[in-house]
Amino acid sequence: MSKGRPIDEMLKPLAGNPIQAYLGNGLHTLGLLHWILSQTGKADVWVSSYSTSEAFLNGFMLMKMKGTIGRSMVLLDQRAVKKTLKLVGEMKMAFDHVFFGQNHSKIVLVKNECWQVAVVTSQNQTYGDRAESSIITTDSGVFDVIMRQFVELAGRNSVEFIINDNDETEGFERLLYGHHHIGGTAPRHGGDGDKSGTSCDASPDTGTDWEPFGV
Repeated sequence: MSKGRPIDEMLKPLAGNPIQAYLGNGLHTLGLLHWILSQTGKADVWVSSYSTSEAFLNGFMLMKMKGTIGRSMVLLDQRAVKKTLKLVGEMKMAFDHVFFGQNHSKIVLVKNECWQVAVVTSQNQTYGDRAESSIITTDSGVFDVIMRQFVELAGRNSVEFIINDNDETEGFERLLYGHHHIGGTAPRHGGDGDKSGTSCDASPDTGTDWEPFGV
């Protein structure tokens, strides 16, 4: 899913390499996620970005359909709502939960019973020829810190876009006019409430009433 050189020529395998960095062209978020999942196996995925794109959403959806992605969540910047209005259908198919807030971070968190992988990158969910930088780590301490802060950001400073099957544009229109909770159903906070029950699960105490799935 990446353009240019294979990612294996840019990065070493996750196993035995707890932190890696890359600065240059050709390493795109979608391809990097595919590369990570090819090593971790099926995992839950959290993503944040300023905005998204049809190419990223379609690629993410294909990975989910193939069974490599479990539960999924994305956090986008609220100022990108107008831009992403036409992508409601793709977001609905790709992600279980869509949040909007004041966000300019670009991260990917991948977690299952054996792996915790955190990616911090300069790249939005788009393709381009400009150089981008990324740091990839399997350090559980780093993962926990980012997850705690992700929970804080999504739980206190963002709103979940509840997609209404009867009127997909309603949520965006209401968000633009400042309604706190979006769409045609009761507000939800993060995941579906169940925990994966695996030995790798973290249980961060963030001081919020919101917990992401799998945590």
